[in-house]
Amino acid sequence: MRIHIVARKIKMTKPVKDFIEAKLEKLHEYLENIVWAQVIVSVEKKIHSAEVIVHAGHQTMKAAAATDEIYSAIDKAMDKMEVQIKKYKERFTDHHATETVDAGEFTTLVGPEIRFSVVKDVPLKPMNKEEAVMEMEKLGFNFWLFQEKGTKQLQVVFRRLDSTYGLLQPVKR
Repeated sequence: MRIHIVARKIKMTKPVKDFIEAKLEKLHEYLENIVWAQVIVSVEKKIHSAEVIVHAGHQTMKAAAATDEIYSAIDKAMDKMEVQIKKYKERFTDHHATETVDAGEFTTLVGPEIRFSVVKDVPLKPMNKEEAVMEMEKLGFNFWLFQEKGTKQLQVVFRRLDSTYGLLQPVKR
């Protein structure tokens, strides 16, 4: 876990830094996949504030607190973050798995259900790959199935992420 500590309008002392790092290690005990954490500590007119930002998995969580003392502001922000992390972890815990099933009982593997939302009939006319790209661009698609003029073979042209085109040709093995 990468830790980034920012101090605004306040001098960052070693005890405050150690306190923050200890609190972040406690958060790391609750959730293993914390990628990075940032703590922003500031003071404005004798009001100390702490803001904690934690990125775990594909989730970024943020908590803030303000009090008249730096340690209590950090403590409150970390407590709020702890609640968020527990709630985040709770979403991925299966509470209905009470009994275990022996894997040997299953003989076939069942994957996710495959559903087709659109089935489209495409007229198949012989064309070369350049004409297929023009047809694909005209219709606004990312790929196009066509029959090669010379070989009468089915091929697919597609647009790549680098704005070039690709061609899929079937090969017998």
